[in-house]
Amino acid sequence: MPRVKTGVVRRRRHKKVLKAARGFFSGRRKHFRKAKEQLERSLVYAFRDRRQKKRDIRKLWIIRINAACRLNDINYSRFMNGLRLSGIELDRKILADMAMNDSAAFASLVVTAKAALK
Repeated sequence: MPRVKTGVVRRRRHKKVLKAARGFFSGRRKHFRKAKEQLERSLVYAFRDRRQKKRDIRKLWIIRINAACRLNDINYSRFMNGLRLSGIELDRKILADMAMNDSAAFASLVVTAKAALK
């Protein structure tokens, strides 16, 4: 069996890793082994934080809805329960947008939710 040299394949693999490691600090950008270790760790962080971002955005929506609810003399949980009882199916993203940009429409939703609770 003939001897196989890895020169071209290894260079391609190293270039791919070093290109992805641009912007890393010091030897983590220049040395293949350090760059590969840091790149693996960075990809783990990226995977984790794509999911974390969804949680953070939902928290922000809830904070915004709660703030608008308290301006209308109701708390968040009673407001959401009132919406559910009245059959209004708006998600938190839309409600947060209404709370920020259309306070009159949000106030009418609060009135509907309060009526459904009584």
